[in-house]
Amino acid sequence: MTDAIDWISRSGAKPKGRRPDFLGNTNEERMLSMLMALVAEVSVVRERLDTVERLLEAKGTISRADIEGYAPDLETGKERNRIIREYLARIMRPLQHELEATANPEPTIDEVVDELTH
Repeated sequence: MTDAIDWISRSGAKPKGRRPDFLGNTNEERMLSMLMALVAEVSVVRERLDTVERLLEAKGTISRADIEGYAPDLETGKERNRIIREYLARIMRPLQHELEATANPEPTIDEVVDELTH
């Protein structure tokens, strides 16, 4: 039998290699990492709540073992997949807009005036 994994000490372990630098600012990167960790936790809670709701609807009463043993069917899995994609899209929308603006910058007012006057 293997020893149980100590997830609390594992979560504090330093990752190997350099941290990704998407935003170019250490504080912003740190905040993004914390936000994404929170997003992951909320996703798990949402999925677990969905499990509880489905079990209560089907059985009227449930136990912790019912929740732990629940295995969603294919349709439920597809629905959960769609919900999580929509959730992530809403959360990442500001970053997506920023990336799109950087890739396709709008002209400044001075550039518009120059273009219209020449």
